[in-house]
Amino acid sequence: MLLSPFERTIAKRYLLPGRGEAFIALVASISIGVVMLSVAMLVIVMSVMNGFRAELLDKIVGLNGHAIVQAYGGRLDDWENVLQEVRTTPGVTEASPLIEQPLLTTFNGRVEAILVRGNTMRDISDLSSNVVSGNISELQPGEGNVAIGSRLAQNIGARVGDTITIINPQGRSTPFGTVPRQIGYRVAAIFEVGIYDYDQAFVIMPMQDAQTLLLIGDTIGMIEVQVTDPDRVSEILAPVTRSLAGRAVVSDWKTINSTLFEALQVERVAMAFALSFMVLVAAFNILSSLVMLVRAKTRDIAIMRTMGATRKSLMKIFVTTGFTVGAIGTVAGLVLGFIVLFFREPIVAFIGLVTGQNLWDPQVRFLSTLPSRTDPVEIALIVGLALFLSFLATLYPAWKAASTDPVEVLRYE
Repeated sequence: MLLSPFERTIAKRYLLPGRGEAFIALVASISIGVVMLSVAMLVIVMSVMNGFRAELLDKIVGLNGHAIVQAYGGRLDDWENVLQEVRTTPGVTEASPLIEQPLLTTFNGRVEAILVRGNTMRDISDLSSNVVSGNISELQPGEGNVAIGSRLAQNIGARVGDTITIINPQGRSTPFGTVPRQIGYRVAAIFEVGIYDYDQAFVIMPMQDAQTLLLIGDTIGMIEVQVTDPDRVSEILAPVTRSLAGRAVVSDWKTINSTLFEALQVERVAMAFALSFMVLVAAFNILSSLVMLVRAKTRDIAIMRTMGATRKSLMKIFVTTGFTVGAIGTVAGLVLGFIVLFFREPIVAFIGLVTGQNLWDPQVRFLSTLPSRTDPVEIALIVGLALFLSFLATLYPAWKAASTDPVEVLRYE
């Protein structure tokens, strides 16, 4: 909508009310503030929820893959052939043998439930970026070294170089009954993946050491699978599922974490719907400020009409005025939202310090830090919604201004 010099001048004049119009300026400023806060709130909430889902998915997939082929009974015989079959399936990028077993560990009189994972050397080396102390490369078969999660290390008081004892209740049979198997392992590295449950329980060791600890020989418990498209994992692994029917079950990340991710999706949609009403409230503020402006400028409007201003010109002037208020608020909201997202960790820490409450408890939130991931498409939708509602809010006041009868207004002037 192009404006003539006359229309542009009047619109600019109405955007910057004079000294005698302080109340109109205040209402317009409140409208900008409401639009800014509503847009910022939408950007912050949606980015944090997207970040939470994406971070959780990345970390879960980073440890468990996109899918797991798990044998009935916990032992996958002839696993080399099964592994080769999975690797040759179209769409599969990587498949690795994996052993996972819940056991107990003890150190200095403290006992904790753990989840022992036996990984290939390649999978172990992939954890190097998550190591907070020690050297993950020291985890070599037969060396008796392990890597433990940071929360587990805190709970039992273990540090790099200490020796922890892992207890396997399924020990060797003796004339006096089954004796639990207890083996000491040196802590070579401490890692932190960022998911509280994993950092609290996981003990990583070479697969050969896990087989020795669990007395399972040359067998494994499951195969970890990575695919090209996580959203099509069920479709990609459908041939494997049919081939291994009766021998193993294929569980993808959607099935394993279905309750969690479905709850996140429902909450995300509900929050977006609820917060969108804030933008609607902001649009009503723009409408009210424009109505007040039209009432205050009724005499000016009548004079402009008598001087030749058309109804279309008046419509364009007031639509431009209101839309500019919405646009300024939208841009300011985007800037505020990105600033809050950038400083989100210090802000959470400050609020927690002031209120005395732990606002981000890793035991409840799964992740140790507040994540954020901005989706450009969602940002575009938020901006589009704010601008569209701002435009709609200008139509009625602009129509009222264009419908002003100069004869009636100036009759008694």
